[in-house]
Amino acid sequence: MHAPALINLRTLSRAELEALAERLGEPRYRGRQLFKWLYGKGATSFAQMTDLPKTFREALERQACIRTLEPVRQLIARDQTVKVLFRLPSGRHVEAVLIPDVEASGQVRRLTVCVSSQVGCAMGCAFCATGLMGFQQNLTAGEIYDQVWQLNRLAEARFGRRITNVVYMGMGEPLLNYAAVLESIAFLTDPDGLGLSPRRITVSTVGLARRIRQLADEGVRFRLAVSLHAPTNAQRSAIMPVNRNEQTDLDDLIEAIRYFEQKTAQKVTYEYCLFEGFNDRPEDAQRLADIVAQAPGKVNLMLYNPVEGAPFRRPSEERLEAFLRVLVARGVTVTVRRSRGEEIQAACGQLAVREQSIAEAVS
Repeated sequence: MHAPALINLRTLSRAELEALAERLGEPRYRGRQLFKWLYGKGATSFAQMTDLPKTFREALERQACIRTLEPVRQLIARDQTVKVLFRLPSGRHVEAVLIPDVEASGQVRRLTVCVSSQVGCAMGCAFCATGLMGFQQNLTAGEIYDQVWQLNRLAEARFGRRITNVVYMGMGEPLLNYAAVLESIAFLTDPDGLGLSPRRITVSTVGLARRIRQLADEGVRFRLAVSLHAPTNAQRSAIMPVNRNEQTDLDDLIEAIRYFEQKTAQKVTYEYCLFEGFNDRPEDAQRLADIVAQAPGKVNLMLYNPVEGAPFRRPSEERLEAFLRVLVARGVTVTVRRSRGEEIQAACGQLAVREQSIAEAVS
């Protein structure tokens, strides 16, 4: 007979840990202590949990385990952006990025972790390295959290301070892993976890209208960013397959955003990546401003981080300036996000795609 599989504690919520403690003959508060060790102190062994009774730790040793992500590669860019490739317990790979916002004085103003929620992605956006992988696996809430935890330790070691922000803009579509993403945010904001403010967390979606409405109904307090990238249905459908469904096209997306803003009293951020000759003309900027007029929000213009195999190029500074002038004239609040860590392939998915290609070549 096979021995029963060990329970990976990093897949359990606070309530589930409390229930586990009860099953093992302990009071529920032992589960809360366990949660703090796992998510607040980053324990990787039961021996570290010194305030738990020895009998409880021995019972846990017999029935449970703590599986964490294994960092297998770390790349550091000239701008101090750090990209880490992790191996999951499944053997697949996922990426997370630590992005420092460094002032001219050299002082670090903000430390952001860009976290992944899936291995690969089912959305198939034409400009995205992760989309080239296809969908492979959802991450658990614990695996999402562990990326942030490990990069927070890295931030403390490199910059002498904790992270300040988390963005779900790495590999995968977060709203296709809805329950795990929301649970990981609960871990991040829990006082016994990292204790981050929900306002310091941003979830980015390609625009799953039904899920955006669900977020609104649940009254979420984190920030929402929508990957728009094109101002018309025809353009958006050409690069983002999600837009080809009438229930997720631009018109329905705008309605869902309006609903989200009404229910939560929060404005979204529109992510708009500029591709030379495709969506960077003044008339595109006018149409983008029309969308913002319908569902108000800030526009975050992104300069494309080139992806091998994708037929897009970054526009010139002149085209960027012309685009910006139109938006500013229309009263749109707009920022420009320059590419970070280009020489270390910091666009999400690039390193994992390469790792997968190597693994397939030698298998």
